[in-house]
Amino acid sequence: MTSSYATYDTNAPRRPINLSLNSDLIAQVRSLTPNVSGTVEELLASYVQSARSQRDEAARQLNSVLDAVNALHSVHGFLSDEFSTL
Repeated sequence: MTSSYATYDTNAPRRPINLSLNSDLIAQVRSLTPNVSGTVEELLASYVQSARSQRDEAARQLNSVLDAVNALHSVHGFLSDEFSTL
């Protein structure tokens, strides 16, 4: 992987896809870069990295909450245990 966003194999074969994009936006992009495909690829790699980081952070936060709930339960038990008729 040679990309600064080491989230995908940059040596994997390329394949064409169809996208429907705003024509004005594409015209502006083409005036700014000679390689629209490369630019889109970099932006997608950045998005993947960001989305994975957000997902991982959400999982860490959830695990932290679950750890706190489990610790609370181990010390105090469930509130419902006080009212259970089972």
